[in-house]
Amino acid sequence: MRLWILFSLLVLPVGAAVKLVGKDAMAGSIGNLYRSVENLECTYVQPGAAKDALLRPVVLSSPDTSSLLRLPSPCDGGQLRSSRTLMQLYRCTSIFNSSCRAYITDAYGKACPTCGNRMAAAAQYLPAAGGEMMDATGFVKGVVTYTVMDDLTVMPMSAISSFSLLNAFAVTDLAALQEKTVQLGYSKGLEILRASLQSKTVLTDVFLGRKGSAGDA
Repeated sequence: MRLWILFSLLVLPVGAAVKLVGKDAMAGSIGNLYRSVENLECTYVQPGAAKDALLRPVVLSSPDTSSLLRLPSPCDGGQLRSSRTLMQLYRCTSIFNSSCRAYITDAYGKACPTCGNRMAAAAQYLPAAGGEMMDATGFVKGVVTYTVMDDLTVMPMSAISSFSLLNAFAVTDLAALQEKTVQLGYSKGLEILRASLQSKTVLTDVFLGRKGSAGDA
């Protein structure tokens, strides 16, 4: 077996992996998160943010890797790249010649006109104001409250959805419900990532430290 076939799997963003394998075939809860973004109406998405940036992320790979996975390369305008998502660019891999920094290309592996080395170091294109890049304000509109289920299903919160959840989990005594405030930082984010690839009760595992039935948080 050629090792590059295995190593090429490491270049796949999570969103691209879910798209290839299929939402229902993914272990854990990451497929539910993918489906939630798919189903999220555009009215809830921040202006300037593109759902395709999450659902069809750019795959940073060589042409060989793209061919292996039957994915278009980042530069061919194919299916995994929306016409309005970030452009993938490359610079020279040389760190010794400052003149190389004057050149940038959208063709992976192109010879640098200064030193002849491959231009394969990823560089990021920053669009002008109003571009399709998600900024510090996030992906969804902050004025809306969202419900995140234990299996990472996400939906906008409303009176109807709240009653539907209570009925779905057969909650008849509201006094039995408990409120828990949690802090979400870098370490907890890593725990959520790990649990999302393995578990259907992600929030329970991360914030309560035990297994439990799916519910909202």
